[in-house]
Amino acid sequence: MSIDSAAIDLTHHFLIAMPGLEDALFEHSVVYVCEHNDRGALGLIINKPSDLPLAGLFEKIALKLNRTDLTNAPVFHGGPVQTERGFVLHEPMGQGGESVYSSTLVIKGETLEVSDVVEAMDGDEDLAPRTPARLEMTTSKDVLEAMAEGAGPKRALVTLGYATWGKGQLESELAENAWLTVPADDAIIFETPPELRYSRAMGLLGLDAGMLHGGAGHA
Repeated sequence: MSIDSAAIDLTHHFLIAMPGLEDALFEHSVVYVCEHNDRGALGLIINKPSDLPLAGLFEKIALKLNRTDLTNAPVFHGGPVQTERGFVLHEPMGQGGESVYSSTLVIKGETLEVSDVVEAMDGDEDLAPRTPARLEMTTSKDVLEAMAEGAGPKRALVTLGYATWGKGQLESELAENAWLTVPADDAIIFETPPELRYSRAMGLLGLDAGMLHGGAGHA
């Protein structure tokens, strides 16, 4: 079942997994939608921390993290695509809130270009990460270098991997009641403990996860 993909734009929204969604990675997940258009969608899971601390990730790319507020922050499992490569979700850095995509983030000796991000979308560059309301998602090592020097964005979340949906795929999953949707709250991303993000996201809709069943509707 599918619905008109041009009818909705879920950029800067949360996708909240319904209890009936049993995929091992997406189960009980909250996804921040970085971009959604008629070509598909791209997002990052924000509540699945890995065992790798941010300081450890910096060591892997030959940087020393000089931010005590972030040293023990976890790197997150951002999605099932390109899981060895990194993404930074953060507050705007450039003038006018413009994102920076020009450089690359190196993970395990590999590089990620924006063209790689959209490869799963038939190479359509219209789905390359763009600045949603208030936040940026970038693969730029510049952001990490700034953080290593004790500067950079005050609030940032780093993931390995990302999630993508092809044309009409996310809309079909919504029609099948796989996800709830709600405008994103930055405080849940950056200020809420990972284990509470699912319930807090549900709370944005006035819902309690314990009250839902797999067959419930979506917002």
